[in-house]
Amino acid sequence: MAMGQIRRRLSFAELVIQAYRIGKEYCIHVSGGDCPHIGCAVLAMPRASLRDSEKVSATSCVLNVAGHQDEYICRPLAEAVAKKENAVTVCTGGFHTDGITNEQIQELMDCIRQITEEEIECLI
Repeated sequence: MAMGQIRRRLSFAELVIQAYRIGKEYCIHVSGGDCPHIGCAVLAMPRASLRDSEKVSATSCVLNVAGHQDEYICRPLAEAVAKKENAVTVCTGGFHTDGITNEQIQELMDCIRQITEEEIECLI
């Protein structure tokens, strides 16, 4: 079942994150940039925190397409949902912009950080 969607217009491209609930679990799809694609798949599984057994943490398994770095987008999203909902979560997709600069990469990662820290409930 479709859940939420977050769209962010960056200075150079649009980022789209969509979430779906499948039973008690979640599937997140990320796309954006000039050429959306599947660059990785991240499976995040909730578990008791190693520091505080009263809290939920997550362990992830990652499959990357050779040469892609989409894990840096998908992994934090999958882990944030897995922890918040105490549910198995898959995040897949990809973001590509030709000639992306270090400043644009930083802008994208800052956006992902903000979403995982402040807006994850908008997805689920």
